[in-house]
Amino acid sequence: MVDNRTPERRSALMARIGSKNTAPELLVRRLLHARGYRFRLHRRDLPGSPDIVLASRKKAILVHGCFWHAHDCPLGRAPKSRTEFWEAKRRRNLRRDAENLEAIKCLGWTVIVVWQCEMKRPSKMMERLVEFLGAGGSKKPIDAGFDDL
Repeated sequence: MVDNRTPERRSALMARIGSKNTAPELLVRRLLHARGYRFRLHRRDLPGSPDIVLASRKKAILVHGCFWHAHDCPLGRAPKSRTEFWEAKRRRNLRRDAENLEAIKCLGWTVIVVWQCEMKRPSKMMERLVEFLGAGGSKKPIDAGFDDL
């Protein structure tokens, strides 16, 4: 399949994609905050600058985009154009992810990865997060009305 944009236009579009404060990350933060969890963002002193950090529990949450982190789901499919470039880029991302995960675990932290595709079912994703984080958030019901998003 041929890209329908010029290389310059494609480059400009891809450059606009940020690594922080993405829509999936904002949703996870909103859900956690609604449940009463308090956290810090993008701690640069930890390997990989985890997206969400609960320091008192030594727990970190990584919110991964399925495409960029080569998740095994429909959103994580590799493009059909420039396959060598994208395979190499995504391999580097996976290698970096593994290195950062190992480094943060060596510091005594526990980590969970939340995938972009999990945003389709926020209440199920939140159940998984609450199980990971344990008690301490408020006693609000897990379904805080976000399934309609």
